[in-house]
Amino acid sequence: MSYEDILFAVADGVATITINRPQVMNAFRGRTCEELIDAFNRAGWDKAIGVIVLTGAGDKAFCTGGDQSAHEGQYDGRGLIGLPIEELQSIIREVPKPVIARVQGYAIGGGNVLATLCDLTIASERAQFGQVGPKVGSVDPGFGTAYLARAVGEKKAREIWYLCRRYSAAEALAMGLVNAVVPHDQLDAEVARWCAEIMEKSPTAIAIAKRSFNADTDAIRGISGMGMQALTLYYASAESKEGVRAFNEKRKPEFRKYQK
Repeated sequence: MSYEDILFAVADGVATITINRPQVMNAFRGRTCEELIDAFNRAGWDKAIGVIVLTGAGDKAFCTGGDQSAHEGQYDGRGLIGLPIEELQSIIREVPKPVIARVQGYAIGGGNVLATLCDLTIASERAQFGQVGPKVGSVDPGFGTAYLARAVGEKKAREIWYLCRRYSAAEALAMGLVNAVVPHDQLDAEVARWCAEIMEKSPTAIAIAKRSFNADTDAIRGISGMGMQALTLYYASAESKEGVRAFNEKRKPEFRKYQK
């Protein structure tokens, strides 16, 4: 597969997958998801690769979720909601290699979900985390909610989704959303250190450990499937479409006038 929306590089046993759409804060469209799935499969089953790093191009954003300009009741790709997001989320969990999120800026919305799903998250002190779904007529009814609660606890996860606030890297570290926070100019060196330590360990033992961790939360995949089916109906509603319109028009949405 030729890549338009991502970059793929391998060095010293580490595959780095970069969402390369800085002009839209590394938001993903249908093609982006397809390319990410291909890249994770490519790296995940290559025995010469021991770690996968997921990041975004530029200094501003890791990823800001679905590209609202490609969302008109559905996104512009395949799958229940026009994005093969379930498949992307699943492949991050299924590859038998640790996946490290390198977060240098905004990890918002679906980008926050991707960072949460990665095995480890290392953040620059400039990074910001948060959800926006209920602000733009959307939600992640699976790993983005249920798995988030496993990471940060029920109360904090509900706060994140109901209030849609932004959280600093230090706040994310305190709640257990990230593993480490470092000065911005030391982020790459820190990620490289973690990768080097992992590369010294038994790949089979790590693969077994990852499978074991996943087994405890795999029921969330079923929740996600049911939730995405409901999300297709929600995206067709006037209430959800008002969120997309308001975002693109840079105004506050008026959701409640569309509530049935």
